[in-house]
Amino acid sequence: MGIDLSIIWAVIILFGIMMYIVMDGFDLGIGILYPCFPDRHERDVIMNTVAPVWDGNETWLVLGGAGLLAAFPLAYSVILSALYLPLMFMLVGLVFRGVAFEFRFKALDHERHFWDKAFIGGSITATFFQGVALGAYIQGFPVEGRAFAGGPLDWVTPFALFCGLGLLAAYALLGSTWLIMKTEGPLQDHAYRITRVLVWALLAAIAIISLWTPLIDARIAARWFTFPNLLWFAPVPLLVAACAWRLLRALAGRKNRQPFLYTLALIFLGYTGLGISVWPHIVPPGISIWQAAAPAQSQGFALVGAVLIIPVILAYTVWSYYVFRGKVRVGEGYH
Repeated sequence: MGIDLSIIWAVIILFGIMMYIVMDGFDLGIGILYPCFPDRHERDVIMNTVAPVWDGNETWLVLGGAGLLAAFPLAYSVILSALYLPLMFMLVGLVFRGVAFEFRFKALDHERHFWDKAFIGGSITATFFQGVALGAYIQGFPVEGRAFAGGPLDWVTPFALFCGLGLLAAYALLGSTWLIMKTEGPLQDHAYRITRVLVWALLAAIAIISLWTPLIDARIAARWFTFPNLLWFAPVPLLVAACAWRLLRALAGRKNRQPFLYTLALIFLGYTGLGISVWPHIVPPGISIWQAAAPAQSQGFALVGAVLIIPVILAYTVWSYYVFRGKVRVGEGYH
């Protein structure tokens, strides 16, 4: 029995996207929460919690996109054609966020407010349109003759827009729990208060999206509620409830690291539930990973590069987070 390169590449791409959500989610989250911390010194501390690591986080997004092009070119062409506008808006937001991050430290005092606003706007824009793209992806794309057959604004639907709002809540919660883990004193106390609100906002978003998703497509409903998929999906709501309960307990006990870890678990469970909704279709609702796959020779050639580069990215990521693992205090920083 031969190796199924399509499944290997699907796992690599899913892993890359999940790593991007984890790594870049919390620093987009602190940008979303920036208006909640108007004090300049607190904003300096917040920036310094991610200054040493933020610019390596987009590596995982590049890995996912490049892997999709190399291993599933049909999926790449359909998805990019369907989502050009929201993905362009997302990239513009990421550019503004990145430029603001660097320029804020170099700006004069009377100019810093401009870069603060750019950082906030870029973070919110990038996050919202990531969620919109995800919602549109779940709804699926019309395809005729192996090409996208829809219009440029097909992604503008109530479900997709609500997914954008849901991702804002998810990243904001990642950001607030990151601040709990990396700060102390009044700033940390404020992060605890914000987090208690955001937990319920995210749970509400998860509940609404979970109820809405099977209603938008009968095929998704059948995938959720028929055997054997039901056996895979049934534990997800129970695990979400358990993680939410543990997260609230950790907040009540003023734990430092546990809130962030339980939030990561909630994000992973949501990601898993959405994956169950579309698997094995890489272009919902009808193109599977095998139908969209590149020739085996191309997948194998690209896999050699992936096997070499992914350990390097992982090693760099682990090392950078290990080196800068401590608390950040007022007057300290890496800029």
